[in-house]
Parts: sequence; structure tokens; C-alpha cells
Amino acid sequence: MDREWNDSQPIYRQLRDRVVAMILDGVLKEGDPLPSSAQCGGRVSGESAHGLKGYQELVDEGTGGDAARLGMFINAGARGLLLSGEREKFLGEEWPRVYATIQRLGLKAEELLDGAKSKSAEAKGTAAKTEKWIPSSQILRRRSV
Repeated sequence: MDREWNDSQPIYRQLRDRVVAMILDGVLKEGDPLPSSAQCGGRVSGESAHGLKGYQELVDEGTGGDAARLGMFINAGARGLLLSGEREKFLGEEWPRVYATIQRLGLKAEELLDGAKSKSAEAKGTAAKTEKWIPSSQILRRRSV
């Protein structure tokens, strides 16, 4: 991924968000192993405290199993659950602020759609942040031994 790390939130949260984005973007598919730190931007090791905490959040949400011992894999249905959560979060938290800004600026639907068309190529691959907690058993599974 080409997203920059930032100081606005903890690294473990950014790692978690990047993995969620990779699932939503279709980079990671059901049954795939979770990515290494290099695949997520290389700043944090999956074995470091930050990496483990980021992956533990995914486990707690239902996105993974024991990363240190068995490895974590994406469960069947994980993308749909995450997508549903992201939509719910957007409509409940972000959309009201966006809508208020649209109203305040007096923007019309045509202006928004024209602006979106010119930015659509840029936006591909960029995923929204999520803090929606989903049970771990629904997102990731442990590898069979």
C-alpha cells in the first residue's frame, strides 16, 4: 500500500486499518493469510508490540486467529461484514458532517458528481478508516494444523 504512516493515531490502529482496507479493496481475499508488515508499508513488524496489537484488534473484531503461532487467515464472509460495518459507520458518523458541509457550501448534486468523476482514478485503492468492531469468529479463522 502506498499510504503514509501518520501521527494522528497509534501505529497499531493504522496497521489494523490498512489490513481492513486491503480486504475491502479486494487485495486480500477469503482464505488469504494476513500480510506481512512490508506489505502494509514496512514501518512496523508483525512480531513487534505494535504489530501484534494491531493484529490482536483484528482478532478481537473477528478478523484473525493466533498470528504468532499458527498465522491468521481471512474468514469466509469477512469482506461483506467489514463492508457492512464501513457503510454503517460512514452513514452514521461521516455522512452527516459531509451533508452539512454540502448544504453550507450550497453544492448541487451535479457539481459533486462531476468532482467525483475527476477524482475517481485517484481514489481507487484508498479505503476509509473503520472502528466498527466485528466478532473475530466472523472475519478470520485459524489455520488447521
